[in-house]
Amino acid sequence: MQVIEKYFPSLSKLQKEKFQQLQPLYNSWNAKINVISRKDIGNLYVHHVLHSLAIARIISFRPKTVVLDAGTGGGFPGIPLAILFPDTEFFLVDSITKKIKVVEEITHKLNLKNCRPIVSRIESLSLKVDFVVSRAVADVPLLYSWTKQFVRPKGINILPNGLLCLKGGDLQAELQDIDREVKIFKLCHYFDEPFFETKQLLYVPV
Repeated sequence: MQVIEKYFPSLSKLQKEKFQQLQPLYNSWNAKINVISRKDIGNLYVHHVLHSLAIARIISFRPKTVVLDAGTGGGFPGIPLAILFPDTEFFLVDSITKKIKVVEEITHKLNLKNCRPIVSRIESLSLKVDFVVSRAVADVPLLYSWTKQFVRPKGINILPNGLLCLKGGDLQAELQDIDREVKIFKLCHYFDEPFFETKQLLYVPV
């Protein structure tokens, strides 16, 4: 939890309490339904929560922004972002019912009224949002093709509406297949922890 406060020192008391609850909640649920690798659950705050919040180092969502978390899994990056941006609405979508069950229970326990968990394949949705966020669910060109239809053309944020995707490794071959300009933010410029040395945030405007 200290690592979250290190990079986000202006959290309210309520936000701090909600972030603190994440470890026991995920410990409990992960023992029943494996949504995080059991070898990695001890790294929850750096590998999952802070990684999710990397998006907030690039953009601060304005009130009434609507965000689709495509392939949310156990609730990342959607749940940490929903804590940080209580006036932004998040649709947390995954096709695996048991994962959305965990998301539903955790968002309920945290009283995150700005979260809407949904069981669905991404391409079957019918939504209009400002941003799509994702953590390595699919190659960027494929994810863009699935989700660009959901993104409204006009936005209210500093960045134009689009796709924000957390990825790792060498992306050169993957990005050859997309016909949009992609902006890459290297997360080692924003966080000191070794985990972020190979991590990147990709932004694709729609």
